[in-house]
Amino acid sequence: MITDNILDFIHKENMLHKGDTVVCGLSGGADSVCLLLAMKQLSEQLGITVEALHVNHCLRGDESDRDEAFCRKLCEDNDIPFKAFSCNVKAYAADHSLSDEEAARKLRYSIFAENSASKLMATAHNADDNLETMILNLARGSALKGLCGIPPVRGNIIRPLLCVSRAEIEAFLAGLGQDFVTDSTNLSDDYTRNKIRHKIVPLLKELNPSVTATTVRSAAALREENALIEAQTNAAESACLKGNTLTGLAEYSKVIRKRCIARLLTRNSLPYSSERLDAADNILVNCGKLNISNDTYFVSDGKSASLHTIPDKSPDIELSAELVIGENYIFPDRKLVCELILCDDLKKNEAVHNSLTSLYLDYDKIKGRAVVRNRRFGDKIKLKGRDFTSSVKKLINEKIPAEERTSLHFIEDEEGTVYAEKIGIADRVRPDRSSHRLLKITVRNN
Repeated sequence: MITDNILDFIHKENMLHKGDTVVCGLSGGADSVCLLLAMKQLSEQLGITVEALHVNHCLRGDESDRDEAFCRKLCEDNDIPFKAFSCNVKAYAADHSLSDEEAARKLRYSIFAENSASKLMATAHNADDNLETMILNLARGSALKGLCGIPPVRGNIIRPLLCVSRAEIEAFLAGLGQDFVTDSTNLSDDYTRNKIRHKIVPLLKELNPSVTATTVRSAAALREENALIEAQTNAAESACLKGNTLTGLAEYSKVIRKRCIARLLTRNSLPYSSERLDAADNILVNCGKLNISNDTYFVSDGKSASLHTIPDKSPDIELSAELVIGENYIFPDRKLVCELILCDDLKKNEAVHNSLTSLYLDYDKIKGRAVVRNRRFGDKIKLKGRDFTSSVKKLINEKIPAEERTSLHFIEDEEGTVYAEKIGIADRVRPDRSSHRLLKITVRNN
């Protein structure tokens, strides 16, 4: 019996307790109808109260209203308290630059949260949904957490049907003579998940007809292993984290270190990827500084690592002077030195290739009057060897410590920036075999 499997799963995952009120998300589809009726059947045995909540996304016109009416009557027939809410998915998606699917999910869970305070919220995700999620996470790139699939319990959200397949759900409803509604969008391949459901999963079932049941066991095993790592991460975090500083974390394994770093970034609403976590972990162990986002940096001395906000502001005062051959001063403690070098053949001038402290540009390619100045808001440059124009701010954030950014030299002619200190020269002034006069640029401290 499907209800026996659900009951065992509820107990195994410690989903609920006697006296709880369980609000079932009810769309009218087979999964949610099964969830509602199964929980109703088990309510006396579990000692719980069952309610239903329907969200009308208003995406399918009359069909959406039909679903709401179906859900309302189902609850009336089974004496189950029922609430329905409507939301404008299209408008929300447009306002927040989301797909309809993602906007609907966000709005739905927001309504769930508002209407399940001090209660449990049950959703109808089943074993097939979990298989699809694991495939999707694998395709997008995921670590262990993602491969665990959909969690049976998260906060006050429970998912009692994760142990049963869609086929078992439909058989349960057929045995009751219970009908359900079908969302027409679920029959199309417009959404990524539907492509997995209609194309990839059938191929997997050809290879292994029991793939859904196998996935249930695999997900359970992965969750157990993930729980062990989470417990070790909790211990490491408790021992090492104070405020936004991690001290002594380098002594732990890399898996634990990366999870602690990920938690720190998440707590501060900072984005990260697997590559960024690897880079941050390297910084944590070996010292250094890593730009995480805008003016936020992950900084480590090898013993402690922490998040620092280093403001990156362009100088309020605009400094500039006409470029001269010789010494140019716009900052009190630094100077930009320009020298003219005759060069009949670029290959013969080894200094051009080997210099580590100077840059060279073709002096004759400078257009009109040239000035030396500090950086400006909106500066851009098309660097030598590139076929695209870059934001100077982005390049500076990637390459230059914050404390050095306000005293950088720039040279511009009548067509724009040709030199940016510690970044490079513009492609249009790069030397070539036809170059006759080179401008050698060196920055020195006074």
